[in-house]
Amino acid sequence: MGLIDDFLEYLKVVKKHSSLTIDNYKIDLYNFYEYTKNCFKTMIEIEKITKVNKCTPLTFPFDNEIGHNYLNKLYEEKLSKSTISRKLSALRTFNKYLIDKGIIKENYFANFKNPKKDNHLPKYVKDNDIDKMFLVPDTTKPLGKRNLAIIKLLYATGLRVSELVNIKLKDINISDRTIRVFGKGSKERIVIFGYHAEDALKDYISNGRVFLNTKSSEYLFLNKDGNKLSDRYIRKILDDIIVKASIDFHVSPHMLRHTFATVMLNNGLDLVSVKNLLGHSSLNTTSIYTHVSVDQIKKVYNSAHPRAHT
Repeated sequence: MGLIDDFLEYLKVVKKHSSLTIDNYKIDLYNFYEYTKNCFKTMIEIEKITKVNKCTPLTFPFDNEIGHNYLNKLYEEKLSKSTISRKLSALRTFNKYLIDKGIIKENYFANFKNPKKDNHLPKYVKDNDIDKMFLVPDTTKPLGKRNLAIIKLLYATGLRVSELVNIKLKDINISDRTIRVFGKGSKERIVIFGYHAEDALKDYISNGRVFLNTKSSEYLFLNKDGNKLSDRYIRKILDDIIVKASIDFHVSPHMLRHTFATVMLNNGLDLVSVKNLLGHSSLNTTSIYTHVSVDQIKKVYNSAHPRAHT
């Protein structure tokens, strides 16, 4: 599948997409390719359409009807709306790439609308569960020091996991407690962390990382072989911590990002500042975090309104 591989390399090198996004797009595109093959009874039919479209079978021979049928199939499989939206995005982006390359003339998926999003509030982790997680890593060992630094840094900064794994030592300013990170589209920003994360980070760098860094790596977080951690492995670390902490719900790195945003807003930080710390391009994206608790609203109201207690 040369065209797909070329496209995925383009996403990695030119567009600077995260490895998770690229992996998902790869799955989505191959799934659609398999579907298009099943739409035709014989390879002769594929070849006929290929000649009409002046492209190779690897380009995905399809038309509006096939596109609509595929979309109906996704709904019949009861996939989540976010998953369907992602699959449509992968197909739109891939076909735009093929148009830019002069391989096809029309992007059939450009007019397909994403399913309307449900207004789900982002889930976050409560303080007592965060405390349980912090107690799990065995900080007498290098890997335990690393794992504690990972979860404390995620909680303290709201970093995306793709940003976390790409932090290099040179990006960290311990004295200022800041880290330079590169978000979506390689946009650079500065994130801040507190004393709690600073202690864990210092301990890991001085007493944990030195034993893991067998290959003179420039990256902050390393595995036992001295290589940079992957997005997927960070999730595995977090999954193991959740099990050992006896927390009965799934906690993803992105949920810790939700938790960071929720905590900051609940404690009075303005929405624009939270937007900048998270690296959002739009304030609309950040606004989903304005779901402060009723207790917090009451607390603010009672302290601010002059007639709240009379």
